[in-house]
Amino acid sequence: MLLSEDSLFDGRIICRQHREGYRFSVDAVLLAHFCQPAGQGRVLDLGCGCGVISLILCHRHPELRLTGLELQPALAALARSNAEANQLGSRFEVRQGDLRRISGHVQPESFDLVVSNPPYHRVGGGRISQTDECALARHELTADPDSVLAAAAFAVRNRGAFCCIYPAERLATVLAVMTGNKLIPKRLQPVHSYPEDGRARLVLIEAVKNGGEGLRLLPPLYIYQRRKGPYSPEVAAMYQ
Repeated sequence: MLLSEDSLFDGRIICRQHREGYRFSVDAVLLAHFCQPAGQGRVLDLGCGCGVISLILCHRHPELRLTGLELQPALAALARSNAEANQLGSRFEVRQGDLRRISGHVQPESFDLVVSNPPYHRVGGGRISQTDECALARHELTADPDSVLAAAAFAVRNRGAFCCIYPAERLATVLAVMTGNKLIPKRLQPVHSYPEDGRARLVLIEAVKNGGEGLRLLPPLYIYQRRKGPYSPEVAAMYQ
């Protein structure tokens, strides 16, 4: 596949992507900055795609060690290439595999933080190709909330954290599945397109495995300054 080369942090991170395949969006950047990893922890990126979330975390937190798990072989190979291109091969390992079979790829409770920017779109009545890179990355063909959250609960240590991003309209479902897997929500941030947009489009969630009560609702995050306008200062800073 033909590749494009994008950069973050004023060119300090290079992220190659397939021109015609799945390409990361602002969602991945928001999630990478929402995470609060500690010290020299181990992080698992479930469904890592081209590896952009792990690249950002490596850049922002030099002591972390990242493992990416990606179902699609071409995307897993691309993530490995991005790790090497940024001289992060010693800190960012990529494994190709299915998160629905998580026990075959990682040890139980072996990560301090698990992060996932999962497929958002429920499968409707139409037929969706099981081999299309974009379809697998965007639709819940192989990674519905039950599968993603069960994999996260398996991989994260006791009192470790799990961070994800979902459409706001899926919040009730996601929170129910989280608590069913002993992932207790601790921080939640609604994401709006712009300040005048009265309805949150996305929600960022941090949960703690076997965590106690106490959910912190954060102020809204706005992606754009106005409708069809530039990024908000907060989001622009995430790219710089």
